[in-house]
Amino acid sequence: MKQKLTLCLLIAISLAGYSQKTDEAESIKKLLEKESATWRAQDSKGHTECWHIQPYSRILVSTLEGKTYDVPPAAMIDTKPEAMGNGGFAVQTNYKMSINGDTAWVSHDEESTSKEGKKTLSYEIRMLEKIKNQWKLVGQSIHIYKSE
Repeated sequence: MKQKLTLCLLIAISLAGYSQKTDEAESIKKLLEKESATWRAQDSKGHTECWHIQPYSRILVSTLEGKTYDVPPAAMIDTKPEAMGNGGFAVQTNYKMSINGDTAWVSHDEESTSKEGKKTLSYEIRMLEKIKNQWKLVGQSIHIYKSE
């Protein structure tokens, strides 16, 4: 009887841990989708809410032409709408996450479609921290590529 109770307790703890990770993963996905949508909608306030700039924050972007940009993290907050995206939408897929307490890193693929219909593909790595019980972006690396 004691072994069955122990086994049931272990299963319950395991499922509770899995459920918590699943909830955290969903919260992170929603944040990443919001960040993408607010950029394209020129919603500076909404976009700023997705970020928490830290002294170690970094944003790196590589282009199809082989150029690399080290974007100042401050460019992600209180951005003037004309410096942001200009419509369209993005679809994020292939999420892979590592969530450890109040920190997480996420990789995903993104297909961005401009309002004119032009598609841009990228591999993205995002670094997040939980600040005041809310997930926030603290850094990212974006690599644009051409499909073959």
